Amino acid sequence: MQARLPGVARPAQYTAQGILDAAAELAAVSGPAKTTLGAIAESLDAPTGSIYHRFRSKDVLLAELWLQTVESFQTGFQAALAGAEPRAAGLDAALHTPRWVRSHPVPARLLLLHNREDFVAGVWPAEVIQRASEVTERGQAALDSFTRRVMRSTSAPARRRARFAVVELPVAAVLPHLRADERPPPSIERLIADAYHGVIENPRGNQGSSEMAARFASAGGAG
Repeated sequence: MQARLPGVARPAQYTAQGILDAAAELAAVSGPAKTTLGAIAESLDAPTGSIYHRFRSKDVLLAELWLQTVESFQTGFQAALAGAEPRAAGLDAALHTPRWVRSHPVPARLLLLHNREDFVAGVWPAEVIQRASEVTERGQAALDSFTRRVMRSTSAPARRRARFAVVELPVAAVLPHLRADERPPPSIERLIADAYHGVIENPRGNQGSSEMAARFASAGGAG
């Protein structure tokens, strides 16, 4: 066995990210509520104390997992939404959803099949509450900026329509595939693009968006 050099720290056997990855795998299958620290430790073949060394409670761990998952999605989504040409940027942002879901199947199940309260019910731990607020504010600011650029308005109907086009339509399209535990096929992007253009370019405004929502949902979101 090779001796460790003096002054060189021993690599951490159970890193915070390794613990979060194990928690994500468990939560994607059983749900956040059943993802206990004991189950995480067992999946890593680690003592439970190793988990507490990184996270003082289950709430802190699951809050961190939720935020990391949201940030993983939002980074690409917000970058696309900020593109130079507003309508093209919105389409890129809408298509980010199926592409991210295909390349991140475990985080996608956490983000789109669960909500924040499934991870931490009630008041969030002090360690992450400020970060959670900042994540929410950045997401809303990005949507508001896009709405202003593409709709030339920040009225409630304009904001509703923009959110529907870049958030709700793509999510509706991928959900049936996530529930079936399968990756959305690339062909779904054409459907999302057609629906996106219909909402953004439809002069009937919010009524047209609502009718398209009904048609899209009745079709199961994808063919």
